[in-house]
Amino acid sequence: MLYGIGCDLCEIAHLEKSLTGAHAAAFIRRVYGEAERAALSLDEPLPAGRSAAHRLASAAANFAAKEAFLKAAGTGLREPFSLCEIEAVRLENGAPAYHFSGQTAEWMQAHGLAARLSLSHEGGMALAFCTLETL
Repeated sequence: MLYGIGCDLCEIAHLEKSLTGAHAAAFIRRVYGEAERAALSLDEPLPAGRSAAHRLASAAANFAAKEAFLKAAGTGLREPFSLCEIEAVRLENGAPAYHFSGQTAEWMQAHGLAARLSLSHEGGMALAFCTLETL
């Protein structure tokens, strides 16, 4: 049974400012989980060119995934959720999926929910769509 639906758009250029600004390290630690930071090499400076553009688009899609989840949960960003506990990961086949940890994982289990995720990016925008379903 469907519990909630959420979607979010993230402007890639706006996120780039957060990832490269004076407080980038703190922003990255607060928003992205370990698996995301490793997969996107967020703890390393962004190189120029196509590689950086792809990393930025993926980071923006991951950010949108977090916001979409919060909308589907119907709570917004408040207890028990922490953005770094809501990770958008890629499966071996490349499909996006959620990985939850900490209090967010406990909340999902307590509510008996499973999450599905779809991501896209094009034209300077990244999109995420989340559904939460009862198990």
